[in-house]
Amino acid sequence: MPTASSPTPSSGAFSRRSALAALAGAAAAGTLAQAPRAAAAPAAVPAATTSTGSSTGPAAPVPDPLRRAPVVIDGGGTWPFTPHPAGTLTTRTVTSGGLALTEVLDSEGVLATLTKDAKTVTVRGPRRWFTEQKKDFTDEFHRDLPDNTGWGSSPGGGKWDMVNGQSTDYDIDNERGVVKLTTDNSARYGLLLDDEIGDLDVTARFSFARVPTGAPCSLALVFTADPERTGGAVNNHYRARLILTTAGQVQLVLEKEVDDQSSELRSPTQVGTGYQAYEHWYVRVVKAGPHIRAHAWKKDTPEPPTWVEAHDTTFAKGRIGIRALASAGSTGLPLNAYVYDIAVTEAYWAEPPVVSHDTWVRLLPAKFDGQWTPELEQRIRAWAADTSPDALAYASALRAFGTPVTSAAQGGAQVLGESGYSPRLPDGTRRVGADFNHYMGLPWDYPAPDEDAKAAPTTGAAVDPDDPDWKRNLDCSGYVRMVYGYHMGIPMVHSNNFGNGNLPRTSADQNKWGPGVTVIDSVDVRPSSLAGLRIGDVVFFDATGSKDDPETPDGKVDHTGIYMGRDQHGDHRFASSRRTPNGPTMADLGATSILNKKTSGKELYPDSLRRVRRF
Repeated sequence: MPTASSPTPSSGAFSRRSALAALAGAAAAGTLAQAPRAAAAPAAVPAATTSTGSSTGPAAPVPDPLRRAPVVIDGGGTWPFTPHPAGTLTTRTVTSGGLALTEVLDSEGVLATLTKDAKTVTVRGPRRWFTEQKKDFTDEFHRDLPDNTGWGSSPGGGKWDMVNGQSTDYDIDNERGVVKLTTDNSARYGLLLDDEIGDLDVTARFSFARVPTGAPCSLALVFTADPERTGGAVNNHYRARLILTTAGQVQLVLEKEVDDQSSELRSPTQVGTGYQAYEHWYVRVVKAGPHIRAHAWKKDTPEPPTWVEAHDTTFAKGRIGIRALASAGSTGLPLNAYVYDIAVTEAYWAEPPVVSHDTWVRLLPAKFDGQWTPELEQRIRAWAADTSPDALAYASALRAFGTPVTSAAQGGAQVLGESGYSPRLPDGTRRVGADFNHYMGLPWDYPAPDEDAKAAPTTGAAVDPDDPDWKRNLDCSGYVRMVYGYHMGIPMVHSNNFGNGNLPRTSADQNKWGPGVTVIDSVDVRPSSLAGLRIGDVVFFDATGSKDDPETPDGKVDHTGIYMGRDQHGDHRFASSRRTPNGPTMADLGATSILNKKTSGKELYPDSLRRVRRF
């Protein structure tokens, strides 16, 4: 059984170079029909000239063929991936944020930076792009919520925002979203709070409690609903509307609404007759740039090959959701409309986060004592030619669309690849608890007998047992431990034996007792400056409060992540594992993954940042 003193597999367990190749070449399986993508390598981009450890926006966008790959390495440029550099290396000592740094210089500038009393070393290498696209998800409404409290949060799609009407108009009942149409000519909306969705392929399953009287009723699949336009998202969007007439006819129409004015992109098409109460109908929409197409079909019948199609450029991105309406003149209200599931099988953020730089993050076997030695010089020279995975590559391999990698040393267990956060609770939220070994589906030995875990019967060592419910999941501190502990080799402990360079289990203990040095330390308030922050640093937050007041920080660190660098807008972006996106992310679903303050309003992570460590 693996131990904390040997947290990484042997060199024969799996090829780290092949693992990075898998990361770099990971493109999404399946494409939009109108937007095929070839698995080509990115075009050559000039090597970055920024100092190692700092970063600027990308010199070029992520190549489109690889826009779902979490990390892309520049395959061109001047790097031959052979021993480099051959010339003289010099060093200089500088101070940053009160820390003593040793910069190693070659003929092109800063090649590497070491921090006294830390293991982390940043090394200049080939430019990489780190990005993220939206995960596929399906909301089947399998959650129990108090009556008349809306629809809660979808599993990976964001929080539902219910608009118009009363709170009693929205409910979840018997694993279906319910909209109670109580007033005629008054639309009801449920929109997922994700403003950046552009191209997509989404299918919803609808039904009505009965055939309407007086006037038609309808359920629509809403997409690219733009909250930034005048009137907001409910008055600015496209929709594929399934109409049920008083005669039981079922029609499909493509529409757009601009500034509260509706128009048809395509006139209604009849797709069914003789509707029966609670009969299920699917509506599918595919959007690729300005090309929009939709069709509808009755449950348990084949999906039709024909589409209602349109071309329009009004909306490029926005929210997705549903719209329910009892048309003017409707009688016999209320009438219940039902949404059984919404499946997003492919979706792309119009402007995903992109971090691009030439910094690679490595770890020394022992903390740097400030002395430059021939052994260190040999190591830095080797790292300068090394394109095997570093901390940032491992961190990216666990985000959306990361390529699965298994380890022979761990009995074939998966050690890399897209991770979730945790299984869902009955109310649809997610709980904390998934550590690195749970991701792999393995128990783990901690040699110290006083660890707070189940004792092994033969050795007395503490054992953290595996739990099938946690497999392929990581909470925030488990994510940091998977990257810096299991893959990068920092010794790990569980609940005791803190200090001495060990990496504890929880974010609170990592914050207080974690290895390395403190770069930024702020108590109860956000730091006044991010000076000294470097790529690969580990960031800590007081992001939530007590159960009774979760929106107010309570003075306790409860979240952690890894700083990735500056994005295309110059913002300091980090990766962490979070509940709302269901796993590791550097994107903005639920809250922006940035450290710098952008507005005078409340910003979760900029406001709750408390400490930065360099391991």
